[in-house]
Amino acid sequence: MSDLKQATQRKVSFLATMKAVFWSFLGIRKKNDYEQDAAHLNPVHVIIAGVIGALIFIFVLVLVVKSVVAK
Repeated sequence: MSDLKQATQRKVSFLATMKAVFWSFLGIRKKNDYEQDAAHLNPVHVIIAGVIGALIFIFVLVLVVKSVVAK
């Protein structure tokens, strides 16, 4: 249980977490960057950033589909 508490108290900025999640959405990530992220990112921030990224992705897809169908 102390590992979970220790992981959630990591002090990496939310912007850095968003950047890591963005690159993971694209599938472009170096192994050493991934390992560094796994060691330093706050898991709660990763979950929140993933949900935000998924919502943005869905919103963009809906916009693209609406613009294609409208023509």
